[in-house]
Amino acid sequence: MDSLDTEVIMVGLKLTSKQLDALDELRFCSREAKVFRNATIVLLSAGRNSKPQIAFEMGCSISTIDSVRKKYRQQGIEGLLPRKPPGRPSVATSEYRAALREAVQTPPQSLGYGFSVWSLARLAQHLKRTTGVSLSDDQLGRVLRAEGFSYQRPKHTMKGKRDEAAYERSRRALKKLKKKPSSPLQTKY
Repeated sequence: MDSLDTEVIMVGLKLTSKQLDALDELRFCSREAKVFRNATIVLLSAGRNSKPQIAFEMGCSISTIDSVRKKYRQQGIEGLLPRKPPGRPSVATSEYRAALREAVQTPPQSLGYGFSVWSLARLAQHLKRTTGVSLSDDQLGRVLRAEGFSYQRPKHTMKGKRDEAAYERSRRALKKLKKKPSSPLQTKY
C-alpha cells in the first residue's frame, strides 16, 4: 500500500482511498437512484455511521443496508449495480412489436377483415398469423401499453349498418305514438 493511500474500515472491510474515489465517482456518474443510494450507503458505512443512522439518512431499512454491504463485500462495485431482472426473455421480440404497431395503426378492413375495430383477441389472432408468435390477451394488453397504446371496449352501434332513412322514419313514428293521449280503460262486464 502507498504511503499516500489511506484506509478506512467499514465493519470488517478496509476501503482504500482509491476505493473511496471509485465509489464517489460511481455515485455521481450514475443516473440511477439505486446506484447512488448503494454507493452512499457504503461510503457512510466507511465513515463509521451506525446502521440506524444510515437508514434514517437514506430513507431505507436496516436490511437494505445489510444487503448492500454484503453485495459490496462479495462483488465490489459490481455488486452495487442493478442486475438484469430474473425470468425468461419476452416472446414479444422487436419484430413482433413492430408488427403490432403497424397492425394497430391500420384499419382491419383494409387488411381484408370484416370488422372495423380491433379487439385484443382479433389482434392476437392477426399477429399470430403474420408473425407466428402467440400471446394471450392479457400479455398482448401489457405489450400494447408498453408500446404506448391504450385500448377500451368498443361501443357497438348499428350506425352505418342500418338503413338510416328507415331508422329515422321509425324513430319519428315511435315518438308520435308516445305523445298520443291514452284512452281510458274500458271494462267489459
